Amino acid sequence: MTELSPAAQAVLDAAIKVAESPDAEAIAAAALRAAADQVVPERPLREDDQRWMPELYTRQVCRQKLLAIAAELEAS
Repeated sequence: MTELSPAAQAVLDAAIKVAESPDAEAIAAAALRAAADQVVPERPLREDDQRWMPELYTRQVCRQKLLAIAAELEAS
């Protein structure tokens, strides 16, 4: 297998962590949470640069949608 990027490896690691469970929803939720962390970090890279605030808001909306799907999967 080829070497994965750090982002792809984080998602894979999260899925493997719960893979022993027969709960497919938990696996999908873990992968989504890891993807959200890799693609849309909770904290901005540079909080002191106000030019990125509109983009930051858009990214946080995207992150919340991913996390909401993960929560829904876990609750099912």
